[in-house]
Amino acid sequence: MVQGATVWGVPEGFDALLLAKRAREHDGPVLHVARDDAALARLSDLLDYLGGDVDVLRFPAWDCLPYDRASPNPVLVAERAATLTRLLEPKRSNAAGRVILTTPPALMQRVPPRDAFRGQSLTIAQGESLDQAFLIELLIANGYTRTDTVMEPGEFATRGGIFDLFPAGQPEPVRLDLFGDEVENIRNFDPGTQRSSGRVEQLSLHPVSEFSLDPASISRFRSAWRDQFGPAAASDPLYEHISEGRRHTGVEHWLPLFHASMETLFDYLPGAAVSLDHQVEESIGARLDMIEDHYQARRAPPREGEIPYRALPPHLLYLDRRGWDAALGRVPVTSFSPFAKPDGAQGLDAGGRPGIMFSKLAPAGQREETFRLVEDQARVWADTKRRCFVAAWTRGSRERIKTLFQEHGVSVETHDDWTSARRMKPGPVGLLVLGLDRGFVGDDLAIVSEQDLLGERIGRPPRKRRRADELIAEAGEITEGDLVVHQDYGIGRYDGLETVSVGVAPHDCLRLLYDGGQKLYLPVENIELLSRFGSDQAGVALDKLGGAAWQGRKAKMKQRIRDMAGQLIRTAAARALREAPVLGAPEGMWEEFCARFPFVETEDQSRAIADVLEDMGAGRPMDRLVCGDVGFGKTEVALRAAFVAAMSGSQVAVVVPTTLLARQHFRTFEARFAGFPIRVAQLSRMVTAKQAAETRRGITDGTVNVVVGTHALLAKGVQFADLGLLIVDEEQHFGVNHKEKLKALREDVHVLTLSATPLPRTLQLSLSGVREMSLIATPPTDRLAVRTFIMPFDSVVIREAVQRERFRGGQIFCVAPRIEDLDRLGERLRDIVPDARVVQAHGQLSPTELERVMTEFSDGKYDILLSTNIVESGLDMPAVNTLIIHRADMFGLGQLYQLRGRVGRGKQRGYAYLTWPQTHVLSASAQKRLEIMQTLDTLGAGFTLASHDLDLRGAGNLLGDEQSGHIREVGIELYQQMLQDAVADLRTEKGRARAEDRDWTPNIVLGLPVLIPDAYVADLPVRLGLYRRIGALASNAEGEAMEAELVDRFGAPPPEVKNLLDVVELKRLCRGAGVERLEAGPKGMVLQFRGNSFANPEGLIRWMGAWKDGAVRLRPDHKLAVVRELTNVQRIDLARRVVTALDRLARKAAG
Repeated sequence: MVQGATVWGVPEGFDALLLAKRAREHDGPVLHVARDDAALARLSDLLDYLGGDVDVLRFPAWDCLPYDRASPNPVLVAERAATLTRLLEPKRSNAAGRVILTTPPALMQRVPPRDAFRGQSLTIAQGESLDQAFLIELLIANGYTRTDTVMEPGEFATRGGIFDLFPAGQPEPVRLDLFGDEVENIRNFDPGTQRSSGRVEQLSLHPVSEFSLDPASISRFRSAWRDQFGPAAASDPLYEHISEGRRHTGVEHWLPLFHASMETLFDYLPGAAVSLDHQVEESIGARLDMIEDHYQARRAPPREGEIPYRALPPHLLYLDRRGWDAALGRVPVTSFSPFAKPDGAQGLDAGGRPGIMFSKLAPAGQREETFRLVEDQARVWADTKRRCFVAAWTRGSRERIKTLFQEHGVSVETHDDWTSARRMKPGPVGLLVLGLDRGFVGDDLAIVSEQDLLGERIGRPPRKRRRADELIAEAGEITEGDLVVHQDYGIGRYDGLETVSVGVAPHDCLRLLYDGGQKLYLPVENIELLSRFGSDQAGVALDKLGGAAWQGRKAKMKQRIRDMAGQLIRTAAARALREAPVLGAPEGMWEEFCARFPFVETEDQSRAIADVLEDMGAGRPMDRLVCGDVGFGKTEVALRAAFVAAMSGSQVAVVVPTTLLARQHFRTFEARFAGFPIRVAQLSRMVTAKQAAETRRGITDGTVNVVVGTHALLAKGVQFADLGLLIVDEEQHFGVNHKEKLKALREDVHVLTLSATPLPRTLQLSLSGVREMSLIATPPTDRLAVRTFIMPFDSVVIREAVQRERFRGGQIFCVAPRIEDLDRLGERLRDIVPDARVVQAHGQLSPTELERVMTEFSDGKYDILLSTNIVESGLDMPAVNTLIIHRADMFGLGQLYQLRGRVGRGKQRGYAYLTWPQTHVLSASAQKRLEIMQTLDTLGAGFTLASHDLDLRGAGNLLGDEQSGHIREVGIELYQQMLQDAVADLRTEKGRARAEDRDWTPNIVLGLPVLIPDAYVADLPVRLGLYRRIGALASNAEGEAMEAELVDRFGAPPPEVKNLLDVVELKRLCRGAGVERLEAGPKGMVLQFRGNSFANPEGLIRWMGAWKDGAVRLRPDHKLAVVRELTNVQRIDLARRVVTALDRLARKAAG
């Protein structure tokens, strides 16, 4: 054990100031070993703020276990590779020093030799020349992946002269615009929208991987593998993948085989001064034990049906204790301690002390006293020449704190950066925006954190937001072989894009196959006539072209939908005509209630709260669905609504599907309403008969203001005195009868429904405009997406998963589909991890037994909760961050998603293992469900999931009780469109005429090429997606935005693409003007009106008369002819002028 000099008096926060000072004074780099990843992230943020002139590099550890089968997160690997590359380069010319932040696991792990990264950086600047082929070769060699659309770090895509890539260590991807070999400009772009966001002068590219798959590396790997494991190991799938030049999951754990030798981070940092965080020594010992433990587990013979794991000896991958001590023995080392230096102890005292927690000093409930205490203390600090700062997490909370200080007469100054803050004189209180959990006091300054000042109220900096409408826009694309529905010809199969010559002009068409091998070519500008049939395509018969069966089925379906829409509208209209109490938030108390929420509201959350308050104050019954992902803050929306209703004198009923969720919500509501004149009660199986009777009495006589319960609340014996708000949580779990009872309750009360995965029926009600919807798509701060592994049950991986979670102090959910599976699975778990404490929970336990098990588990008495999907609905246990699902193929998509949402709810990354027996073959639909779970790895995918589910199951009857109906007759998309149309039509009196009007599309023939050439957009799915989006453009503004996006993503559009945009605009105008067909050629143009009639005949005759030389005339066959010589450009211009005028005339007639 190496023990350098100890520096005492270095509390959290103060360490960043000390490191910045040390970096400025030391000649070489400063390497600081933080105790864990959270401490590293905290220090990095503080150094960025407090040490502005110091270069800060991060070297994180892999986020997987030693000898794992999982690969580390590519974003982390990219950051490690970028740091190693930058360490071989001099620091920034204007940097006063350099600090490298790492953790014990990262420092103990061997890294590729310096030669692997030397000279591998490339700087690209505007105006320089760049060989594309060389760049592609370099990127692939450095671990970048080629994709169609760049979304993640380490990806690149090329389209003609446009080159997109996401460099390692950069917050945003960049787009290079090349003219020949010259870099015309470099722009950042948003991976969500693919639109450019700002220009950059130059760009540095670093490797994104710690090994490359070039021929030399593959050859080294092959011979080293055979030397290490013998020739028989050549049949291992990992060896075969690498031999073919393909990456294999988890290959990073054989990193030494790709390199001639390995080094450590110390080799990259000659002359470094090293400092160790408090408790690093303990973490080293634990890590060494863990490495040895996992190595021994991998050396055990594989269980039946498992692929052997050929583990490398630990000394090839990691430093051992002797190596660690030797490395630290060669450099100056200091250890930080947060405590004051004891008398007689060695080392020196830096003089830092933990800050004062003012919120604890003020008497309970007297918040204003806190500000007086701060003011007094600031004077004391000013007398000792110390400046006093208050660090707020966000600008919003800084403004709130500023207002509070000013109200109490305290002098404040706001500072936007540390440079200006350092110039402040002692005396006033300086306000900063700085993420600090606890404050500290140093020789010449004192910083008070937001938490020290206000207690538990912690704002969090806003994360980059994924816009909710982008999520909705991620509609499924049509791929070759899919069943599609043509509005006029019925169900066919999409067979690819084909360029067909119309006259002499090439035209992109979608080739559709119908019954008997008949083909239909659909021009791309009419793509809106097509819709996806849905995922369930087995046994669906293709229609005959020109047959009558399709039109008959469609007409029948239309009538059925119309009847259903009528019933929906009547329900909605009945609600709209009823009056509901106007509920509003009481001033003063509302602000105090909101301030108890311990986070900053996300943008979507604030909007959802505002929507709900607006609905409740409108005097009509609210019916709003708040759809937000698991753990994204829907409960807070419900709490605010309940507070407003209860403080306005109405009763609130919160109905949840399970007793466990009732208990959790009851505790949450009770805690948040403490101190307010609101009585909260619970009604479920978990309360005693005596308590239940008392609660029912309280509901009837009005003494209970808020009641949380299961469907026991819907029983006949429950009579409300004055129910004003009904909150339904996790609606998808209620059975049909309960839903009918809920409907009876909700006649003239406000209804707020919360759901993470709204069932198709609920989703359709919102989409059809019958119900209002708020979408919360922004994840809370510090929330990481759950890493999902989909694989056959592997006992070593499961053992690792359990040990990983126990090692970081967490717990595990293990879920099986049936109660009879639990005992067998429990035995298997005890065999794999004998020392883990396992407890079972399922719906057949008595309420008291279930309550006991869940309470003991949440108190940490057990490591693993083995249960059925009883844990699925809404339970919030932040310590549970690993989920193992046995027989995942037997669960529905919504269930899998809800289950996965139970883990990763805190700051720790959650892990989900969706497994099935290795001998079991998955059905096609189970395979599809599991693949969707893998793709929905992003945060906030609940809405997208409900859309997928709608697609997988059909929509069900909106009013009836079939949750999983099959819209087999017309396909899912057309069904939704017909429903939306029917609802919209019935809402306007002229419904029937409008419904018929929508059922046609204008036909436009200009004799010009209309397509997106593959030279312009090479990737077929992207091209098809663009066709669908262009076909759906609904206004000129949308058309202009689309053209701007095309220029941005693919360069200037060629004439064929301009023609496509023009044709779509002309179609829109023709529909408005009632023009069914428009043909233009070199000699003029002919227009045919729909039904051979025009809405405004008098206006048409006047308009024709205004044309000189009789160029426009109405022919005997009722077609309108314009005779004149036309070039290609003039054709489109003239068509636009004529159709715009006709559209205006038709509108005038419609009034």
